[in-house]
Amino acid sequence: MNENAGRNIRTVDDVLSLLDGLFAPEADRWTAGAASWWDGFYADRSKPVPFFVAKPDENLVSYLDRGLITPGRALDLGCGPGRNALRLASLGFEVDAVDLSPAAIAWAEDRAREAGAGVRFHCGDAFTLTASELSGPYDLIYDSGCFHHLPPHRRISYLGLLDRVLAPGGHLALTCFAAGEIGSELPDADFYRQSGLQGGLAYTPESLRWIFSDLAEVELRRMRDEPPESPLFGEPFLWTALFRSPRCTA
Repeated sequence: MNENAGRNIRTVDDVLSLLDGLFAPEADRWTAGAASWWDGFYADRSKPVPFFVAKPDENLVSYLDRGLITPGRALDLGCGPGRNALRLASLGFEVDAVDLSPAAIAWAEDRAREAGAGVRFHCGDAFTLTASELSGPYDLIYDSGCFHHLPPHRRISYLGLLDRVLAPGGHLALTCFAAGEIGSELPDADFYRQSGLQGGLAYTPESLRWIFSDLAEVELRRMRDEPPESPLFGEPFLWTALFRSPRCTA
């Protein structure tokens, strides 16, 4: 008989894993076990999904055009078919791009070959990839739609990742669901009572500022609505945020 049966909590990682298990597989869309869900999502490349288009986010292009971010080392979290990773690589960034879904990574690699872009793609959970796989520190961490699919307790892992791999003075840029437009506005505790994320969490500007309060806010605004003929992706139901890490003073 296992003397420890039923007594599995010893570390913070054990607590996080326990909380992961409270979510139904179809709702828990960020862990490695959910790769098959995302594979199904990306299986049909012709689906009319807004972000399947081979266009970079309008806010990312705006940051670059205004010199708010400049070429360096970049990490694209939840890269999907690679549309933002490819734009960064085309402008001289050294890019690592991560996604849980093998189907998404395969699509992104196809696009990279067609474009002749040198992006390093990694299939897996960014929170558990090793230092040899994520060759940080990164001057830019870009997240277009990953953060709002995390269960609340995994914000701890997200902030821990920033602490480990975001360079001093580097930037975090993200897009996420805007409260009042799309996504669930339930309090954090209710997601555990219902064992599901209801398609993703909606955020307010105040909640984003509080979560990322260790970083300096550069810009936080609604994403601009881009028409179908635009070379850029833009949907107004998303927030766009750019934060900067403090520089070392030592």
